[in-house]
Amino acid sequence: MLELFQVIFFQPIFNLLIFLYNTISMQDLGIAIILLTTIIKLILWPLSRKSIKSQKALQELQPKIDELKTKYKGDQQAMGKELMALYKKYKVNPFSSCLPLLIQFPVFIAIYRVFREDLNKHLDLVYSFLTRPEIINASFLGLLDLSKPNVYLAILAGAAQFWQAKMMMAKKKKGLLATNVKKEGMAEIMNKQMLYFMPAITIFIGVTLPGGLTLYWLILTALTILQQKLVAKEQEKAPVIEGEIIE
Repeated sequence: MLELFQVIFFQPIFNLLIFLYNTISMQDLGIAIILLTTIIKLILWPLSRKSIKSQKALQELQPKIDELKTKYKGDQQAMGKELMALYKKYKVNPFSSCLPLLIQFPVFIAIYRVFREDLNKHLDLVYSFLTRPEIINASFLGLLDLSKPNVYLAILAGAAQFWQAKMMMAKKKKGLLATNVKKEGMAEIMNKQMLYFMPAITIFIGVTLPGGLTLYWLILTALTILQQKLVAKEQEKAPVIEGEIIE
């Protein structure tokens, strides 16, 4: 199984990095990583777009979901039935946001394996039709050594993670009844906790990982933020619940 994973995921990603390193990036590993991240993001764009759209749709429905939870508190069977009817009415699949992430997971694992160790250890995996470099210089613009942890990249990755989480927080409903104005559901409380928890974890882990992996995570998060903005503009034109949702 491990060998199959290496052939299908690890080796192609590593060789794409080597190709970019030898050609467009002019043997600058940092530029090669940025290009690699962009290519992978473009390939996975349709899947991540579907996931983001589903998450945003669920956020728009959250006020109605909270109403059902309050109305059918203590009656899980009735609440489940009404929830399914709500999802069907607005054509929302609550599980569609998870499936694209599961499909992308093997790619993320392969990328982690590519960058977690010295890249020069994997040079024997370079395809025969590519030029095999004698050694991979781990510098970025001659300023950063991406083979070692970098606290500045970790902080930037954490800041980008915070921005992304901030964008994905649930939208609030306009004109709520007085009983619901300051009432927070458990989901919203957890969202606020995750808003600060995930960036902190990103920084904590980032300062222990090679800078190349942290740079990849930073660029990937930045591209995801861009995609979220584009999807948000699409859904502003056609919200799930017309006229009820505001920024």
